Amino acid sequence: VQLQASGGGLVQAGGTLTLSCAASGSIGSITAMGWYRQTPGKQRELVATITGILMTNYANPVKGRFTISRDIAKNTVHLQMNSLLPEDTAVYYCNADLRSSDSDYYLNYWGQGTQVTVSS
Repeated sequence: VQLQASGGGLVQAGGTLTLSCAASGSIGSITAMGWYRQTPGKQRELVATITGILMTNYANPVKGRFTISRDIAKNTVHLQMNSLLPEDTAVYYCNADLRSSDSDYYLNYWGQGTQVTVSS
């Protein structure tokens, strides 16, 4: 099982980027999925999460600008980021609580990270 993130890049302040993350492998089921971000010297922080019944939660700095969505059938999660600010610059990681098809237990998985850089 692995999570593969994509969609990062360089964008000017005020611009838009959409990140995507796909879970692949022998997947039994996925509960929550989400996005976190990290800048050098700082702890990884929550950006947004979405549950299996599509309830969402956002960190205060991104509320009203970012939208998390999910395609349960395709095991994907997306993060549309609007009105980007230079302080949104970070490596963004996708995350999932996932049970593989050969297990009874849920484990927490991380994607490899994708760089988002917002220029002023």
